Amino acid sequence: MHNLDLILTLTGGLGVALLFGYLSHRIGLSPIVGYLMAGIVVSPNTPGFVANKDMASELSHVGVILLMFGVGLHFHFKELLAVKRIAIPGAVVQSLVATVLSMVFMQMFGWSLTQGAVFGLAIAVASTVVLTRILVDNNDLHTPIGHIAIGWLVVEDIFTVFVLVLIPAIFGSGSADMNIGAISMAMLWTTVKIGALVGFTFLVGGWAIPRLLTLISRTGSRELFTLGVLVIALGIAVGSAKLFGVSMELGAFLAGMVVGRSNFSSRAATDALPMKDAFAVLFFVSVGMLFDFPSLMKAPGLVLTTVGIVIIGKPLAAIVITLILRYPLRTAMAVGAVLAQIGEFSFIVGTMARQYKLIDEKAFNVLVATAIVSITLAPLFYKSVEPLERYIAKFPWLWKLLHCRIMKGEGTSVANKVHGEHRAIVIGYGPVGQTVVRLLKDNEFSPVVIEMNVDTVAQLKKQGELAFYGDATHEATLLEAGTNTADILILSASSVKAGCEIIKLAKRLNPDIRVIARTSYLREADEFMEAGANAVMSGEGEVALSMTEVILDSFGATREQIERERERIRRDFFTNRRASSSH
Repeated sequence: MHNLDLILTLTGGLGVALLFGYLSHRIGLSPIVGYLMAGIVVSPNTPGFVANKDMASELSHVGVILLMFGVGLHFHFKELLAVKRIAIPGAVVQSLVATVLSMVFMQMFGWSLTQGAVFGLAIAVASTVVLTRILVDNNDLHTPIGHIAIGWLVVEDIFTVFVLVLIPAIFGSGSADMNIGAISMAMLWTTVKIGALVGFTFLVGGWAIPRLLTLISRTGSRELFTLGVLVIALGIAVGSAKLFGVSMELGAFLAGMVVGRSNFSSRAATDALPMKDAFAVLFFVSVGMLFDFPSLMKAPGLVLTTVGIVIIGKPLAAIVITLILRYPLRTAMAVGAVLAQIGEFSFIVGTMARQYKLIDEKAFNVLVATAIVSITLAPLFYKSVEPLERYIAKFPWLWKLLHCRIMKGEGTSVANKVHGEHRAIVIGYGPVGQTVVRLLKDNEFSPVVIEMNVDTVAQLKKQGELAFYGDATHEATLLEAGTNTADILILSASSVKAGCEIIKLAKRLNPDIRVIARTSYLREADEFMEAGANAVMSGEGEVALSMTEVILDSFGATREQIERERERIRRDFFTNRRASSSH
């Protein structure tokens, strides 16, 4: 029967999650909403099929571990250090705000300050699964916003480890009297264990793991390699909890970072971790299964207050601290939005708090309800960041107020600082943008860079380059950079959003400006040409040109033959497409 329960839980839970996830996607919501609804449907609180709640929870934990391992694969240690300036103070301040708000407001419901503090610590930490899913769904996991959010999450995870150690140290004797000496020793011992885990993982694991994967890969067996990666991920995660008393999620993250530094990061991501998403779906299903609607109706005020702290108090705290640390408004709002939710770590803290009689069953059910509401709303909040930023840009006084710390030192328009016969605006400073800027400078152009990464802008300014932080879809940004007097505008990044809007805006400000744009797909090239671009470089077209040249050269074609074929492909790919789009 036990095996049958396991299979039924997997089949039923994932099957209903597939159905509701698909329906959620069709109506424009995040599939996460569907997964949560699926959990409610298969829970004991609704009629029909009932999945095994304990099994679903255990299986979902495997998904969380694999998910953190996957994040660690692509998150290098230097990236973690790069965001320490915001991740550490941000996570601490946000957790403190959530805790203080909980202590203040929960007194209205007859709670003590101690109960409010513990409950606040539970709702202060965000969900790993939700945060990474939102970033992945919006292609922001490997952007500055993603790095900051993941770094913030890691700090919150470490902070939660301290909380889990302190609760038994303070309340383990059955008395709420705080023994400062015991607390200090507990914190010191926890710090030592976390440091030992990091050192062990990177020193011992950094030496052993690549060698182990090398031996396994030489067998040529894909199954053995997949098994080896899973054993490393789960083994270090379990060892973190058993030997170092640290969360398994943190251990899995560190294990992923070690594998990511080896030559096997790409293969590990493609061969060994495809199943992590299925297990992660079970996390949302297991959360939905905990939902008990009748009991919530007995304390609606408590639910609304908790939800308010999570989706209003925490994001505002994150936005304020991010702006104070001179990060862009979009970064601040995006980080605030992605952290406006709670999940697995909240339940861990809540379970321990319930064990020590710090919160009751009703309060734990409020945690579940808050998780469901916040997990549902967080993806919507994240998608609203860009439209909200554009709306704020319509109010110059508010825009300047929110950007005063970033804009400070800009002084007059960048265009007024440009000297040279020809002026060029380069939007995006990735590898292509860097090459374009260098070539422009070598040919007597004075380039001005518009970039959304404030750290890149700061670095360029230190090097004496003309760089401007801002969103090129805003007229004020293009004017400040001098688009109205420039000779040429170059969209150097294929990932630039609203490219057509930028081209039309630039042409309206300066009808004579030449626009050269880069895009990934040929279908976008037509749209850019219609918007007014003078030339569009498509990734698909350029790859076809390069492959043609290599193929012909390999079979001894002359340079004249190669050039003739190149011209034909250019004509077919670009000239004909432009002509057809004009009709």
